[in-house]
Amino acid sequence: MMENTQQAAAGTGTDPLVTLLDMAHRARHVGERVELDFLAVNGSHALAPYRQAALWFEDRKVCALSGVVQIEANAPYVQWLERLCAKAPAGALTALDFDGELAAEWAEWLPAYALWLPLPAGEGKQPSARGGLLLTRDTPWLEHEISLLTEWCDVLRHAYAATVKPAPWSPFALKSRWKARMAQEKSAALPWWRRRKVQVALGIALLLCIPVRLTILAPGELVPASPAAIRSPLEGVIERFHVKPNQMVKKGDPLLDFDQAQLDSRYQVASQALATAEAEYRQSLQQALTDSKSKGLLSSLQGKIEERRAESEFLRGQAERARIVAPRDGIALFDDPSEWIGRPVMTGERIMRIATPKDVEVEAWLGVGDAIPLEAGAETSLYLGASPLQAVTAKVRYVSYEALPRPDGSYAYRVRATLDGPTDHRVGLKGTAKLSGHWVPAAYWIMRRPLAAMRQMVGL
Repeated sequence: MMENTQQAAAGTGTDPLVTLLDMAHRARHVGERVELDFLAVNGSHALAPYRQAALWFEDRKVCALSGVVQIEANAPYVQWLERLCAKAPAGALTALDFDGELAAEWAEWLPAYALWLPLPAGEGKQPSARGGLLLTRDTPWLEHEISLLTEWCDVLRHAYAATVKPAPWSPFALKSRWKARMAQEKSAALPWWRRRKVQVALGIALLLCIPVRLTILAPGELVPASPAAIRSPLEGVIERFHVKPNQMVKKGDPLLDFDQAQLDSRYQVASQALATAEAEYRQSLQQALTDSKSKGLLSSLQGKIEERRAESEFLRGQAERARIVAPRDGIALFDDPSEWIGRPVMTGERIMRIATPKDVEVEAWLGVGDAIPLEAGAETSLYLGASPLQAVTAKVRYVSYEALPRPDGSYAYRVRATLDGPTDHRVGLKGTAKLSGHWVPAAYWIMRRPLAAMRQMVGL
């Protein structure tokens, strides 16, 4: 009915500008984008006659056709129109303006003459997809008709931008409110302390002066606080282990044995040498009763006996130390026994540790670039990977004075922290430790790393 009314108005000789004003009024008062689509493809006939009309947007594809209530997206006509609209230049068009399949199938789908009116988003407006209105008929398009329809499409562009409501806190909405506020302040000539720019600058400066805790994240784990280190008392080969990893042991329980075959053979040789030296001494002692020369050899033979006896006692002690026992109650912490058995070890090499179950503390590795002043008693929180919802709190006990090499090739400072209370987590669990330093302004907390990198690069 609306289309018939518009055609009747055009047929009675109504001024085109009056018709354009009436169409613009309708476009400004539409409630939904669907209504605007219908007005674009059907109401435009009041400005210039045409046979077919199509509305296309890059994101919505062909969204409206003249005389059609519901569009079938998979229809051949609609798919062909989508390819045409995606390549159509602005202005009057014919089949000669295209090539290939579009030009060959033009006569099958459209009349001879077409007009493509782009609907791009204006600069500084709410962003929208590229689109356009396609009008076709059997007669060429006149210049005054093209001008009138171009103005109509500019009205549609503003109407489509108005239908897209930005979110209250979107960048576009915030920018619009900011510009409105600046224009209001400029027109009202407010004092400098009431201007929005000054207030924002003062607010930012105040926020940057708020004191915050200087914190650093570092890899950490639970380690024994004062374990008993079991080291190799001699050079030899481990023969067997009597305990398993993480096994509870009592004081005096056997832990491991060294291979004693070589020690036993050396002890037997030393014992035989001692017996030989004692026999020589007794023989010289009997001869000294009649031979003064033999009396002079007694002192050297006695020294030789003491030497052999000391060597024998040493080897006997080594044989006794080849069987290692637990020095106290605790948990045996060491690697896979199969990696130790049969491997030669040096004197003093650590084999395992005996740790008390409840004697646990936090060990963290503070990177060289993240090093901050940490005093004894600084707060530390360890967030374990096995229990991320419950932090283990501790107090810093000491920080190493020099950086130590790590397995990954980097250097870091060792940090040890005493737990605030007992924990049910076992030794060896790893996580992330948050180390808290002194209070600093928020500006220093934000710019500490950039300033340090800048000074290292520039040297100022």
